[in-house]
Amino acid sequence: MRIHKEGFATILYSFIVLAIILLGLYYFFPNLLYWGLLICAILFIFILSFFRVPNRPVKDYDPNVLISPCDGKVVVIEKTFESEYLKSECVMISIFMSPLNVHVNWHPISGNIEYTQYHPGKYLVAWDPKASTENERNTVSYMHGGKRILLRQIAGAMARRIVSYPKIHDSVNRANELGFIKFGSRVDVFLPLGSEISVKLGDRVRGQISVLGKL
Repeated sequence: MRIHKEGFATILYSFIVLAIILLGLYYFFPNLLYWGLLICAILFIFILSFFRVPNRPVKDYDPNVLISPCDGKVVVIEKTFESEYLKSECVMISIFMSPLNVHVNWHPISGNIEYTQYHPGKYLVAWDPKASTENERNTVSYMHGGKRILLRQIAGAMARRIVSYPKIHDSVNRANELGFIKFGSRVDVFLPLGSEISVKLGDRVRGQISVLGKL
């Protein structure tokens, strides 16, 4: 277990703010200091846990297997038209990440990056169907064995920053780090029609470990 680099600044700022609050209680409201220490400790532990990166063994799956790109709950499995890049009918799997989940994102499959695009937008709640096309989001498309897979990181009502590391023409490996989304958010994965789906609605999945399906 380690702390993600995207959390260093947030953790430092949070520590400073909480320390100032505790100093204020110490000098002006000493009778509240105990409760202040307790609440500040809980808040700081929550912030640390949000930026945690678990140590997980990468399993040697079949190359055509897609693993979950994040921790969370499967909230959508449906046939849809992906209009941004694929321009085709796909099977979309949406995973909702609560503030308590690990918020690192991983590549669901190995391949070459054909497309990546950041879109500023709204901050609707992550489970709103419009969030996929109206919220702040980042899209990444993979080419694997002649097939295209698209992944979309979507900000939620609390998220205010999406981080995505791959660039066009990069060659990436499944289960390696893709990026990070701060606070509650969602990840959509678009698979070709005919793909084998291994999850169902309501399933809890773990990034790098849970199998979403197979091409």
